[in-house]
Amino acid sequence: MAAIWFITGTDTDVGKTVFSTVLTRRLVALGIRVRAVKPACSGGRADAERLLQAQGGKLSLDEINPWSFPEPLAPVLAARKAGTPLNRAEVLRFLRRSARACDLLVVEGAGGLLSPLGEGFDNRDLLVALRARPWIVCPDRLGAVGQSRLVLEALPPSLRRQAQVVLVDQPTPDASTTTNEALLGEWIGAERIHRFPWLTEDPLKVKVKLGKAGGIRKLELKIKNWGI
Repeated sequence: MAAIWFITGTDTDVGKTVFSTVLTRRLVALGIRVRAVKPACSGGRADAERLLQAQGGKLSLDEINPWSFPEPLAPVLAARKAGTPLNRAEVLRFLRRSARACDLLVVEGAGGLLSPLGEGFDNRDLLVALRARPWIVCPDRLGAVGQSRLVLEALPPSLRRQAQVVLVDQPTPDASTTTNEALLGEWIGAERIHRFPWLTEDPLKVKVKLGKAGGIRKLELKIKNWGI
């Protein structure tokens, strides 16, 4: 089965979809047989549609996002309101089937790591069951170090050691912006931290090669070591 990267965050609306979109476009450009999915969407399918376009439209929307609900609530509540509760075993079957069709599966979760997705399970449950590499997206602002470490501490040790942190630049930096990366690096190692710029345009239109400012170049250098 493919290597699996699970994109989660310190909260909802922290930049997971933007990062997932740009990352997927870059992996496609590198010639990697990648598939990016978002199992559950609530409040619309805009996130899944971006992932669809990032992959050049090679998959159907349902292959990327099989469960979508109109209510802008946590997926578990949106699914209940729609009368179709989400089942952990069904979601895992979908993800494992997707992983057999590629060399690298990128999974975008919904909300933060412990946000409930379905009946009795959350993002962490899926991540652990898949033994996926965690990617923690966090806004680079005051509190970023503590928030990132809280998510890391919620992971099993084996996955915690693999986890990568993506610090997303903010439109208005604060006093911590110049110190967060170095301080967090003291705890987890600088090589596991990736900077990602604040994008003022559609992530589907930006140049795929973001260079050192986006942390993507550093990531490219690791891909071979990760066996992808």
